[in-house]
Amino acid sequence: MGFRRHGPFQAGDQVQLTDPKNKRHTITLKQDGVFHTHKGAIPHSDLIGQPEGSVVRSSGGTAYLAFRHLLQDYTLAMPRGAAVIYPKDASMIVGMADVFPGARVIEAGVGSGALTCFLLRAVGPEGHVTSYERREEFAEVARKNVEKFFGGPIDDNWRLVLGDLVSSIDEADVDRVILDMLAPWECVDAAAKALTPGGVICCYVATTTQMSKTVEAIRDHGCFTEPHAWETLVRDWHVEGLAVRPDHRMIGHTGFLVSARRMADGVTPPPRRRRPKGTTEEL
Repeated sequence: MGFRRHGPFQAGDQVQLTDPKNKRHTITLKQDGVFHTHKGAIPHSDLIGQPEGSVVRSSGGTAYLAFRHLLQDYTLAMPRGAAVIYPKDASMIVGMADVFPGARVIEAGVGSGALTCFLLRAVGPEGHVTSYERREEFAEVARKNVEKFFGGPIDDNWRLVLGDLVSSIDEADVDRVILDMLAPWECVDAAAKALTPGGVICCYVATTTQMSKTVEAIRDHGCFTEPHAWETLVRDWHVEGLAVRPDHRMIGHTGFLVSARRMADGVTPPPRRRRPKGTTEEL
């Protein structure tokens, strides 16, 4: 994973240009390349050798702010075969599932490769991600998107498997299993067999029905702690002097996350204790 994240721009770098109206364009720098827009052209040579945070002007006089794109910007703009996991959910998966440098991670349902990029960067060069995808066309789109972001093939710590997780899985003692599919409850047993004790399963689902079935499947399996279900909402704020207010639009529901931890072999979790109806007494 040798994609450059700092230093002066060089040929081959992916650069995000932002105009005064906050419209963003991502280009890959070439020695003789030219970025064309209705506001004029910008030769790539005007950017090569410049530091990040530079301002370049088109032939029409419009100023563009130049940075390497952030992963969140890249995943929202990447070509899609399937819907992508939004950055707010991908970051929660990495954080709440505690995907750490050096971790061994299984991902099922690679989609367009957005979450894969987050996972690969989280595990680092010492970790490994195996991604399972049933549909060949999705797998191909994901491979191209991941390799474009990281600047080329990353075979040392990423394996993309075309096939179903349950029938194709050949790994054990993995640290994390991330499921992004229509029926993750069908893969709970396979995930339990692959996970090391203390490992985390994390499922991304779109509807309350899927969430309920996933929670019950994890709960009934007997090898996991009590599952935790949640969602995240993101709201921007408008701040100009004393004019401080929430934006009228926000990123609301995109999906639900369900997570649990693998128990030790032969150990079952203690029975849940429920609060009796009509009382606030602590149990």
